[in-house]
Amino acid sequence: MTEPLRLSKRMSELGLCSRREADEWIARGWVRVDGKVVSELGSKVLPHQRVTVERQAAAEQSKRVTILVNKPLGFVSGQAEDGYQPAVVLVKPENRWSEDQAPQQFHPTQLRSLVPAGRLDIDSVGLLILTQDGRVAKQLIGEDTAVEKEYLVRVKYTKGGKFPDSELQRLRHGLTLDGKALLPAKVQWQNEDQLSFVLREGKKRQIRRMCEAVGLKVIGLKRVRIGRIMLGNLPEGKWRYLGAEEQF
Repeated sequence: MTEPLRLSKRMSELGLCSRREADEWIARGWVRVDGKVVSELGSKVLPHQRVTVERQAAAEQSKRVTILVNKPLGFVSGQAEDGYQPAVVLVKPENRWSEDQAPQQFHPTQLRSLVPAGRLDIDSVGLLILTQDGRVAKQLIGEDTAVEKEYLVRVKYTKGGKFPDSELQRLRHGLTLDGKALLPAKVQWQNEDQLSFVLREGKKRQIRRMCEAVGLKVIGLKRVRIGRIMLGNLPEGKWRYLGAEEQF
């Protein structure tokens, strides 16, 4: 590959930051290409050129927080809509989990650019990640993400009798949504009315639509894991910081 690339895209590819962060850093004169400061937005580089960032950029990035929320029913993941509040309103000192071991002190600046890294529907509960760090967002919702997400799903079979094994196999692999085949999923019974789903993608209302396609009605849905990060004992409506040693 010898075509020039936008510098911000190249920085994102190299895992230095998100494209939005890259544009901020370029504008501030914090980015060097082959040792020379590049401060013009839209600048292009060749793949072999060396891209480095100033220490100020790394210092600013290290202050950016990632927060785990146990989202209750009735909150939306992102922007407020139809009178419903976004989950970010839960991030306030009095809602911080008392067992959070992270050394950070809460400060209102941590709410700036704090965005959800993935959706969780208004009628679903459980683990929601809010982050200021573009690298985390890219890892969790980027086009080539392979991070697993695990859900516990209470269901009711609407067609009478026992749910067929052949339909369980279809949930695992064989369904299409919006004209596109779904990636293989790990689906198994936890007990007589609850399934666990492990997915590597996140289409809108995916699990509910998958269940509907095989005659299952979803009664309740809870996300319990994203990559290596478990919801664990985090109480509903509470939040904690992602620890420095924790990795998705």
